[in-house]
Amino acid sequence: MLTIGTTAALSCAMLLTAFPAHAYVGPGAGLSLLSALWAVLAAILVAVGFVLMWPIRKMMRKRKANRTTAQNSTTESTKHSSS
Repeated sequence: MLTIGTTAALSCAMLLTAFPAHAYVGPGAGLSLLSALWAVLAAILVAVGFVLMWPIRKMMRKRKANRTTAQNSTTESTKHSSS
């Protein structure tokens, strides 16, 4: 009689054993599969990149706006002082 642990171990061993595949994937189907996987991977990486870059872009825009307002105020003060 097998115990539960032995049965579980035997089941896991059978599930993790690789059996030879008796199939052929032609070059057309294989290339299509690989290109589809690359497209999915690229889409995921681009999405993650945009999510990670969003705060950086926002910070750069804010810094640029602060510089622009600082330059405008400096320009205005020099105009008033020269008059």
